[in-house]
Amino acid sequence: MNKPLRRVAVFCGLLVLALLARVNYVQFVQADQLSSDIHNRRVAINQYAQPRGDIIVDGKAITGHTTTTGSDFKYKRTYVNGPMWAPLTGFASQAFGTNMLEGVEDKFLTGNDDRLFFNRTIDLLTGKEKKGGNVVTTLNAKAQEAAFKGLGDKKGAVAAIDPRTGAILALASTPSYDPGSFAGNSKTDSKNWTAVDKTNDTDDPTLNRALRQTYPPGSTFKLVTAAAALENGQDTDIDANTKTPNPYPLPGTRTNLVNEGHIPCKDASLRVALRYSCNTVFGKLGADLGQQKMLDEAEKFGFNSEQFIPVRAAASNFDKKMSPDQVALSSIGQFDTAATPLQMAMVAGAIANNGTLMKPYEVDKLVAPNLSTIAQTNPSEMSKPLTPENAQKLQSMMETVVNQGTGTNAQIPGVRVGGKTGTAQHGVGNDKAPYAWFVSYAMTDQGSPVAVAVVVEDGSANRDDITGGGLAAPIAKKVMEAVLNK
Repeated sequence: MNKPLRRVAVFCGLLVLALLARVNYVQFVQADQLSSDIHNRRVAINQYAQPRGDIIVDGKAITGHTTTTGSDFKYKRTYVNGPMWAPLTGFASQAFGTNMLEGVEDKFLTGNDDRLFFNRTIDLLTGKEKKGGNVVTTLNAKAQEAAFKGLGDKKGAVAAIDPRTGAILALASTPSYDPGSFAGNSKTDSKNWTAVDKTNDTDDPTLNRALRQTYPPGSTFKLVTAAAALENGQDTDIDANTKTPNPYPLPGTRTNLVNEGHIPCKDASLRVALRYSCNTVFGKLGADLGQQKMLDEAEKFGFNSEQFIPVRAAASNFDKKMSPDQVALSSIGQFDTAATPLQMAMVAGAIANNGTLMKPYEVDKLVAPNLSTIAQTNPSEMSKPLTPENAQKLQSMMETVVNQGTGTNAQIPGVRVGGKTGTAQHGVGNDKAPYAWFVSYAMTDQGSPVAVAVVVEDGSANRDDITGGGLAAPIAKKVMEAVLNK
């Protein structure tokens, strides 16, 4: 071969090597980036080229699909009672993407998950249409309905769990939205999407308040403070005098911590203090315990950590650096303390489960199109915030709240119910209507099948009528009854 031809051959060989290198780089290095690029329409077209699998509650699909016309997307998502289930399902929109379960389990629902490779291969060989897998949830349809209807036209949220396993039974958030109203990519879908955007609707209906909104927990946080006092030996006898003045001078300040109304809080026992929701007793307890012990107990209950159920739930907050007076305020659910409804359901659940906190989860199993189980969630322990002995003491205190205290609206005949009300201050100088809280559990001979947290934001209500016992407890009662009756 003469010299010019040899040079051409070498040059062509280098071009082939460069091409092979580029192809491999694109296929193996840039594959994920290109597949998730918002400008790659082929991915979206493929995503809606076959029916999505369904999200299942109590054996019934709460999602579906329908064919579309005039578009290169073949199928679009439909929803059964979309507004009620939106905090669970989220949305799957041809134009606006996915979120919540529709987003987290998107690959499985579309059939593109690697765990469905065998099923896809069989369908390809037999000529069947590709199908997505189904997501079977832990939710209880009756409990969800009770929560959603109980909230009604009020702004708020409900989270309910099975304390024995961590299985989530209800996730309600109001105001809500219909995810089916913008599941397509038409002008109508765009208009509906714009209408629920928080820039146009200040109530932000797409916000999942049960998982993503943190609220000042008010007096419901006193359960955590009581647990810290019991666990650290600060108080071991729940019926003994706590030697608490009324009012209580906040440490290092000239400010007195006072109680709401004329209630018997001076030297009150833990039981009496929880029954009447004495700020002075629990504020002093927190300050006496100190920041580190309070922080340790709060974090055992799940504060300061995001939860993945598998959808992400926002981290609740208990500050890590505070002065003694701030610790006192934080110990009664004020200052910077903030919690999601799911977090407070976890607190009630751990107490009801004799001190063991189970990891919350909302997906029971993933099922292939041929109905074989691909993945199953096994209940797992998250932490032990309380010993069984101390948990049972706190149960007794919470049941006193329901039987004789501020939570009587949650009583269920023939059932042990424990609870704690809360009326959380809101706004600068407490100038806005406070939030009404109620956290509770129901107990049977087989243990506690349900723990509930309810928060209600009702700016239109009379300020004097906004109490956890008045607004939130009746909703919690309905949710507990729905689980018990099932």
